[in-house]
Amino acid sequence: MLTPALRLGPLCRALIWRTLSDINSTHFSTSTKMAAPAKKAKLTDDERGTSLAPLKESGWSMVDSRDAIYKEFKFKDFNQAFGFMTRVALKAETMDHHPEWFNVYNKVQVTLSTHDAGGLTQKDVTLATFMEKAAK
Repeated sequence: MLTPALRLGPLCRALIWRTLSDINSTHFSTSTKMAAPAKKAKLTDDERGTSLAPLKESGWSMVDSRDAIYKEFKFKDFNQAFGFMTRVALKAETMDHHPEWFNVYNKVQVTLSTHDAGGLTQKDVTLATFMEKAAK
């Protein structure tokens, strides 16, 4: 009898292999180089104007009920949506900044806000910009 992992299609197996390889290289690397801590202060009005404008042009919107941004990404199928989420999860882990998201089939709904700062920070802009690149 085949185990569930062996029943996966080649794309899923490749994605899992890549994810495990990335985790291995990230968590078991001999390098001691650490990333500089990112800014946790809320974006100023001027920073919002310059930083959020390109994101708004690509479909991000402000959340009415809180200081956050939102976007729904659509993909060809579940494999592409899952691949996107995996790439973003790995990046988010290195940033110590995690999105609020929801996935059904080929759609991924994302809300970004920095809870420690009580609103939008440069971390949200950086992760949203990465997501735009990862979705292509």
